[in-house]
Amino acid sequence: MADLMWAGMKTAAGPGAEFKQVEIPRIKDDQVLIKVKAASICGTDRHIYNWDPWAAGRLRPPLIFGHECCGEIVEVGRNIRKLRMGNIIAAESHIPCGVCKQCRMGNMHICDNLTILGVDTDGVFAEYAALPEIVCWKVRKSLDPAIASIHEPFGNSVYTVMSANVSTKRIAIIGDGPTAAFACGIAKAVGAEKIYNIGMQKFNLDICRQMGADDSIDVNEEMDFVTRIIDETTGGVDVVLDMAGNQAAIDTGFKILRKAGTYCMFGIPPEPVRVDISDYIIFKGATVIGINGRRMFETWYQMSALLSGGLVDPTPAITHRYPFKDFLKAIEMWGNNSEPACKVVLLMD
Repeated sequence: MADLMWAGMKTAAGPGAEFKQVEIPRIKDDQVLIKVKAASICGTDRHIYNWDPWAAGRLRPPLIFGHECCGEIVEVGRNIRKLRMGNIIAAESHIPCGVCKQCRMGNMHICDNLTILGVDTDGVFAEYAALPEIVCWKVRKSLDPAIASIHEPFGNSVYTVMSANVSTKRIAIIGDGPTAAFACGIAKAVGAEKIYNIGMQKFNLDICRQMGADDSIDVNEEMDFVTRIIDETTGGVDVVLDMAGNQAAIDTGFKILRKAGTYCMFGIPPEPVRVDISDYIIFKGATVIGINGRRMFETWYQMSALLSGGLVDPTPAITHRYPFKDFLKAIEMWGNNSEPACKVVLLMD
């Protein structure tokens, strides 16, 4: 194995990224070294590339970023128990401490000492990555590497949908990005009666429709869709899955939610929002659920059933595949929104 590898990096504070050669990481006793087969680009990576206030306050360059990937194990640490050379794994991006109160109560995904792959530690936009055993999930070798690499964001959607018990329910999915598209497919697979998808990008709304949305609503074209949904559902949808996370989305979601309905919040607002707690939650008797990451590892078992069982095909959402050598081209396109895109994957081979 060569001593150097190519990696996509944030070398200093400020917008942009670099693609350069760095040393292959040396693993610790509780880590494995993977040869990355595919890595997908996330909205978080856009924040990092553009160096917005969140990124400036969180990251400490130099850092290899990226946190969604699959790869083949090529080296194992001496304390590794269940993983072997040649295993293909997908990575969980939340690295728990394992000993805090949350971890011991089965909530590793919200560990009190949580670190995030590619944010707090070197990530996976690289030919090789060192990962702790706890975040490695074995996948079958025959699985398309692009699909294997999106387990992490697909898991966000699985956790959101499964938290709301959508079977036989009329639901609204707000947003038209990758997690919204995945949520449409998952909700359809587990028996949602009707799926309203609310967004503002025609390209992505069409993908959500391919994934399973029954009623695609472009907020730029249909002005009175709130009244229509309330009328058609006799008072509002049973469940709202907010994959957008902004003031307009939250207001819309609570307006179309029926009394005693369930509101799952996954989208992260870019700034504080105002919520009419009296009318939106208390007087409605609404249940509000916050979604962070994936339940470790209940969500991963559910993902395996959905993907391996052929219940959901996420392929329509993977709109761009780039060879890893074109990392800068891919991250610039994604960071600048220069063309319509849903999920962008970098392929190493």
